[in-house]
Amino acid sequence: MPMRRVRSRLPDNSARRWSLSSAGHGAGGPLAVSDLPDRHELCDAFIASAAALGVPRNEDFNGAAQEGAGYYQATTRNGRRSSAATGYLRPAAKRPNLRVEVNALATRVLLEGRRAVGVEYLQGGRKYTVRAAREVILAGGTFNSPQLLQLSGIGPRALLAGMGVAPLGDSPGVGEALQDHFYVRTFWRCNRPITLNDDMASLWRQLGIGLRYLLWRRGPLTVSAGYAAAFVRTRPELARPDAQIYFINFSTAKRGGVLHPFSGFTVSVSQLQAESRGWVRIRSADPHAPPAIQYNYLATENDRRMMVEGLKFARRLARTPPLAGYVAGEFQPGERVQSDDEWLAFCREAGDTVFHPTSTCRMGTDAGSVVDERLRVRGVGGLRVIDASVMPSVVSGNTNAAVIALAEKGADIVRENAAM
Repeated sequence: MPMRRVRSRLPDNSARRWSLSSAGHGAGGPLAVSDLPDRHELCDAFIASAAALGVPRNEDFNGAAQEGAGYYQATTRNGRRSSAATGYLRPAAKRPNLRVEVNALATRVLLEGRRAVGVEYLQGGRKYTVRAAREVILAGGTFNSPQLLQLSGIGPRALLAGMGVAPLGDSPGVGEALQDHFYVRTFWRCNRPITLNDDMASLWRQLGIGLRYLLWRRGPLTVSAGYAAAFVRTRPELARPDAQIYFINFSTAKRGGVLHPFSGFTVSVSQLQAESRGWVRIRSADPHAPPAIQYNYLATENDRRMMVEGLKFARRLARTPPLAGYVAGEFQPGERVQSDDEWLAFCREAGDTVFHPTSTCRMGTDAGSVVDERLRVRGVGGLRVIDASVMPSVVSGNTNAAVIALAEKGADIVRENAAM
């Protein structure tokens, strides 16, 4: 089914154009995508400063061109998150052919020879098994799908043997080729009390935020992880953007932590086409034990150069009017960071995941690939993987919509197979 695009209701005096009404967007499916209902003074300044540096304004990153600066769109409907749960699971919850087990831990895929026939799981201290009528589908994600395959004997022979798991042949690609968008934040003091830091420091402002959302589905509670962004080329010779600049109208030292006690905003950088590859590997045969995860960020010269140039661009942008007029000072990293080596050291010190891991059960035709073009695990019958782990490489942008599209295609493949 095509993804549904829903327009947000903007006030009559808004200068913003509808960006979801073009021929490049579908309608009628279960997933809602909306423009953010509100502008923000700082976001407008960010976009204008990007334009002053030669970055075109862009009303639709998912339209004709990705490059440019503008407001994000979000998977929301009427100010509420439109997720895989609300769009797919809840409408199907009453189907007689669907049964959802919660608080359950899958421990291994059951195999008979080289064919998957079911799944074993733990729930409430008891072990259960489920037999598959046709095939087993793993959708555990980039970390848990390769972990479950390895626990089931499908993975690198040496690794499995060393963990006491009997290997089913040798599948060296399972758990390898991990990719993610490396993410580094810079923080800026704002000289006006207009940030979310200021809103949350006032009980009255907090109350206003809540009422605005309850009554009109407007305000900060309708904004997702990012507010505005710029997709830019860090070097003019590049054919397409290689950096995503996130703009957020608040600042906090730790994700999910307490906001800074001053007016602040965040300008972050992540790499779109990463080259570095990491891995996910079990550390024991115990399914309760989390796997070892090695992102291996900044492993290549290109990745290091891109992040340094991207952060230097973010600093130039924050120091360019009109955004510069809102800056009281650079809080992090501050003036101590000037040279390329210092920027790279800052990346290693402050860098983090942006929660876009992919590719640990990657699709392909080479010997190291894990699934084929029909998402079937190579060397094992009756077993597919349908999640972000099958992406050959991380996509050049946020992964949520891409994963849902992948799942839609996977569902079509499964239905086609069942009809044969």
